[in-house]
Amino acid sequence: MTVFEDGVPPEYRLYAYRDDKPLPPGEVQASVTIRRLDGEVTTFAFRPEQFYLRGNATLVEPHSFDVVATANEGGRRHQWKFPSYEGRTTIAVDAARAAGIETAVAGPAEIGETLEIVGRVELDPAASADVGAKFAGPVMAVYRNVGDRVGKGTLLARVESSYSLQTYSVYSPIAGIVTQRNTNVGDVAGTEPIFVISDPSRTVATFPIFPRDIEKVRPGQAVQIKPLEGNRAQGSVIRDFLPLAEAQTQTVTARAALPNPGGVWRPGMAVRGIVTVERSTVPLAVRSEAIQQFRDFRVVFAKVGNTYEVRMLELGREGPEWTEVLGGLKPGTTYAAKNSYVIKADIEKSGASHDH
Repeated sequence: MTVFEDGVPPEYRLYAYRDDKPLPPGEVQASVTIRRLDGEVTTFAFRPEQFYLRGNATLVEPHSFDVVATANEGGRRHQWKFPSYEGRTTIAVDAARAAGIETAVAGPAEIGETLEIVGRVELDPAASADVGAKFAGPVMAVYRNVGDRVGKGTLLARVESSYSLQTYSVYSPIAGIVTQRNTNVGDVAGTEPIFVISDPSRTVATFPIFPRDIEKVRPGQAVQIKPLEGNRAQGSVIRDFLPLAEAQTQTVTARAALPNPGGVWRPGMAVRGIVTVERSTVPLAVRSEAIQQFRDFRVVFAKVGNTYEVRMLELGREGPEWTEVLGGLKPGTTYAAKNSYVIKADIEKSGASHDH
């Protein structure tokens, strides 16, 4: 008995022998009953075809079940019972908990269609201050340099007024870091800023939006901001757009607030933005992080008792949190939603990846 799937949907084929000699398929009446992990039972009848008996229905994935095969020929009845498991493993409750495996129930979910955009981190323009001299005159002393952290009211420099010949102090109007120092002792301060103070905890992510995507991206949409490398992510929303398009590329710059109290987002750093551009409710979905690659399929692992078994999926719309399921999984199925890669590794280690 074989599962034949070369160029056709998987089907059972039976080859009858007696004393190592083939029997004409028309002399044998056969049936095969399979019981799956979730209790579903299917019986296949067979008809003679060429030199074998062919099952009357497709054997759907996964090919993992307990089998009862029955054959009648020459007035004799034969029966065989055996397990035929694939993509199945049993993990004790304590072991699953220690591995961080968590489960969920497949059902309706709201899926966000996403668009990936690439941009960079910039200081929030509202978080910078140009510090100039109140009165023109020679710079008598400078107390801070580029990179120094200052508080609101920190003394930055002293300037002598050319009008009154009195020396006055220049203080920082905000807390932050000195990002520009444009003066030295002996310079004559005029109308240009002598310092620029910026607050590095207030950054924004800016993204050039190309014409093909302008109709999709809107202020108020959720965006996950990530570095080009690494797993760090921060949620935000598209705050606004700059009013003018870039002449050469015709891109319009979108901005998203990027609070940065720990200083991990550095101005100039390249970032990715995953924008949720549309949301819709689907009748059946699974957690996107639950999906693994198994042979040529994308799968989740259903859980019955302490046993986990592969379910080959037909997928629809995909979002960062949920993915629509069009086939291969019954509504209400409990599946491994978190750390499912542990189950895949356990199955591959046991060699139960594709047994017929």
